[in-house]
Amino acid sequence: MSGGCPVDHTDVPSPSCPVDHSSKASTSSWSRFFSSAPSSSHAPLSTDREISSIPRLSDGNWVYPSEAQFFAAMARKNHNPQAADMKTIVPIHNAVNERAWAEVLKWEAGRGGDACGGVKLVNFQGKPNERSPKARLKMLLGYSAPFDRHDWIVDRCGVQTRYIIDFYTGHSQGSSDNNLSFYLDVRPALDTWEGANMRVQHFFGRRFRSSSS
Repeated sequence: MSGGCPVDHTDVPSPSCPVDHSSKASTSSWSRFFSSAPSSSHAPLSTDREISSIPRLSDGNWVYPSEAQFFAAMARKNHNPQAADMKTIVPIHNAVNERAWAEVLKWEAGRGGDACGGVKLVNFQGKPNERSPKARLKMLLGYSAPFDRHDWIVDRCGVQTRYIIDFYTGHSQGSSDNNLSFYLDVRPALDTWEGANMRVQHFFGRRFRSSSS
């Protein structure tokens, strides 16, 4: 696996963050959010790790990296991280992944996952340098490229569906340049009958709601 948020889990105990961290390519997707100014702060970085709301297939939930782990991973990969940035970038990283899971749950609502304790994240793969067909189409239409892509495998009572997540950045309207906003395009992949069926139902359900409103 390669890509995703920039933490190398070779030295992080399982369960780990719900993003693959093994390739150097992935680190460039998040290092863009570091400040360019060197920090004079030498305050120790937190080693506390936040437990996500994302259930694992086995037991418990996935766990996000601490500030110290995030910083160490970026330093190992020569991305010149600043310690002061960790207070900002780690919460952003965690919040973006929580939002991605919330979007997955919207797709999964009403599909029977509650019968077995809810849907769970099986595994994940980051593909920051591999554009999805939808992202390529949007780029042809003049939209910006996503800064990252994840593929998440989600289990619903034994039925596994691959989700594609394209991550985009922007700026909130009327805000300063530092006020980043994120847009996540989350949808089931079309490589299985289940995924294709979900996409078709979603499309016609949205069309029906629009015509009846």
